[in-house]
Amino acid sequence: MSALATPVARFGSAGDLPESLRGGVVAIGNFDGVHRGHQAVIEAARTVAEAEGRPLLCLTFEPHPRSVFRPQAPVSRLTPAPMKARLLGALGVEAVVEQRFDLDYAAHPAESFVTDTLTRDLGAAHVVVGFDFRFGARRQGDLRFLKESGERLGFGVSAVEAFADEGALVVSSSRIREDLMNGDVAAAAGLLGYRWTFEGTIGHGAKLGRTLGYPTANMMLGEDCVLAHGIYAVRLRRADGALHDGVASFGRRPTFDNGAALFETYLFDFSGDLYGEAASVSLFGFIRGEERFDSVEALVRRMDVDAEEARALLSGARPLSALDAAIAF
Repeated sequence: MSALATPVARFGSAGDLPESLRGGVVAIGNFDGVHRGHQAVIEAARTVAEAEGRPLLCLTFEPHPRSVFRPQAPVSRLTPAPMKARLLGALGVEAVVEQRFDLDYAAHPAESFVTDTLTRDLGAAHVVVGFDFRFGARRQGDLRFLKESGERLGFGVSAVEAFADEGALVVSSSRIREDLMNGDVAAAAGLLGYRWTFEGTIGHGAKLGRTLGYPTANMMLGEDCVLAHGIYAVRLRRADGALHDGVASFGRRPTFDNGAALFETYLFDFSGDLYGEAASVSLFGFIRGEERFDSVEALVRRMDVDAEEARALLSGARPLSALDAAIAF
């Protein structure tokens, strides 16, 4: 089953949780990217949930707290809320509470978080967090406080140590953003445990690709997207689950207009109308940076080479994990 089709209940506030999901095991965090470190937290929570026969829930925060505290420099999201929920669902999470986060909520003391959000609203039987989890006004709540609160209020607490990659470096969302900024989607995939994927609606472009023999499915990425402009080997999944390999250009088309950044995907061996469809695109490899060509003919010759390189990259691709298989295969 694809991540697009994975069912997971979503709630905008802990107070919205139905009685049937109370008393669960709750993994807490921002989970932006749902990377391998986050997956370790989810796995620890799932182990407890299965052992105790309880629902597995995630408590996360929307918008990202860093964007609330620093609106002038919002976080570039690896996984906006809908995609994050689908990824968490693919990992076995039954419900995601996307707690509305604003300055008023941030001002609540740590005690309120454990008594109101965790105990009253969620009825948490057990919570699982990362080793460095902090919460409440001025981040006054720490792991020790959480464990003491659990002993007093009747819920268990587990903390997961930092997750390091094969190079003994801690996996983090900031490292993944840096890799994407450099176009190193292979390194990003190694930290994520799956090919970085985004979702969107296919829209109309200037239709320049048609005149070049490369008609494209065009999608807009967020203005805060840090992905390097360039050419990528990609796999597109339609809402019905159908997969299509292709080569994509992300950038401003310097040979033509230097316009707004657009993600333009040419699908191999495909013809049809995709306008208005929701789709996800997984990045399998970076081929080259965006370039300006002196002529349209030179651009098309290079596009032919790009397409062959993309086909070669995709032909030997294998899933990196069960999650990768659910999303991109």
